[in-house]
Amino acid sequence: MKLTELKAIQLAELFSSLSDASRIRIIALLIGGEMSVRAIADGLGMTESAVSHQLRGLRHMHLVRARKSGRQVFYTLDDDHVSRLFTLGLDHVQHG
Repeated sequence: MKLTELKAIQLAELFSSLSDASRIRIIALLIGGEMSVRAIADGLGMTESAVSHQLRGLRHMHLVRARKSGRQVFYTLDDDHVSRLFTLGLDHVQHG
């Protein structure tokens, strides 16, 4: 397979965005469905501010999407590709 320079850079940025353990843990929670920032923070033992910071990076890479309801923001995985990528990575780690 031959990649253009642009696609190689985009793929490197995607993998770079997944190189943070907090972001991986957030994705793992969101595989179960939509969650508020507060619920994610509680589930991970992090502050809402820290979770929001990580979610911004994930949103920038189109890995998650946000929905506002009143003062709360809810997040979900952007599409099925994200959960498949996560599952493949986890399978690789568990069998490696």
